Amino acid sequence: MTFPGSRVIDMASKKHRKSRKDRIIEVAERLFAKRGFYGVSLRDITNEAGVDVALVKYHFGNKQGLFDALLQRRADILNRERSEALKRVLERNNPASVEEIINAFTHPILNEIVSEDESWRDYFGLLAQVNNNPEWGGKTMSRYFDPLVQKFIDALRDALPGSDEADIYWCYHFLSGALTLTFADTKRIDALSRGVCRSSDFESVHARMVPFIAEGFKKICRKTEEAKP
Repeated sequence: MTFPGSRVIDMASKKHRKSRKDRIIEVAERLFAKRGFYGVSLRDITNEAGVDVALVKYHFGNKQGLFDALLQRRADILNRERSEALKRVLERNNPASVEEIINAFTHPILNEIVSEDESWRDYFGLLAQVNNNPEWGGKTMSRYFDPLVQKFIDALRDALPGSDEADIYWCYHFLSGALTLTFADTKRIDALSRGVCRSSDFESVHARMVPFIAEGFKKICRKTEEAKP
């Protein structure tokens, strides 16, 4: 027999477990962003999160499972926002301009990184590390992002008819590298420019990034098309 009070207790317990699970992911994301995957132990995470190691193993299995879960969580959000942005662009104008497509790809990141949820900055810092890891970074980024990236590639191919396939993909490769490094907020440009620029000034970053990347695509791809007999 189930008493009314027993259900309240059970629901409260589930809520508590969920909050602790979220806390584990939040702490892990921050520590991984600062120290990298191999620089953080489960004990480091659980000590800061105030939970037992057994709880991490219960929810995620192991450190790799936790790492995958935190990457997947925000990748799902980012992919959805990018997909919706691309859909709106193509509904207005198909083929869309290169600038519109690049903006649909990059602006969702800006929206998140300037939001009240500052933990997005940890996530983008982590993505920069993953994207530059020669051991497993390529496979990891492909798993979470490539299906949607291919849709953007298709849109860029339509926007740049006659382009060489290799040029399209190389240009995207340059975009991906610039994007992950820039939004990682490493502060390098702050020192390099002696304070003229700030890596945390994301609106300024985005105002320059879209035209810079778009012109790169057009320059390379038009050169290819012009060279054809």
